Amino acid sequence: MLKEGDKAPEFSLKDSNGNTVSLKDFHGKKVVLYFYPKDDTPGCTKEACSFRDNLPEFGKLNAVVLGISADSEASHKKFASKYELPFTLLSDPDKQVIQEYEVWKEKNLYGKKSMGIERTTFVIDENGRIMRVFPKVKVDGHVEEVMNVIGSRKETVS
Repeated sequence: MLKEGDKAPEFSLKDSNGNTVSLKDFHGKKVVLYFYPKDDTPGCTKEACSFRDNLPEFGKLNAVVLGISADSEASHKKFASKYELPFTLLSDPDKQVIQEYEVWKEKNLYGKKSMGIERTTFVIDENGRIMRVFPKVKVDGHVEEVMNVIGSRKETVS
């Protein structure tokens, strides 16, 4: 299991416009990397809109928000447009990064077992190290928890 202090696994994935985005593109910034099950579902929409509504605060903390799911680039484009999401959504249809970050898990819903993405957020520091892992995220209050972690670890610039 990935834990605080570990080097975050590098990745390159396509965004909703077909551009390749890599973790290393954000070196020198904090990265809020959140994995979510599916575009345009109730919990995922609420989580995305909460990140959207607080994005200016993340900017003030020198942080970017990246969302990853197994949905297609086209699905991400539609989802981002519908809810005016101003941050990057990355498509991982082969689940390679999802598995590298160990968020592909067996889930149990109403007694039925299936494999899927466990809603998880990683906060990655300016040097690519994991500052915090939030497994099994409960959407309500989550963005505030993430901001508190980032805000309490402000780097001093000399």
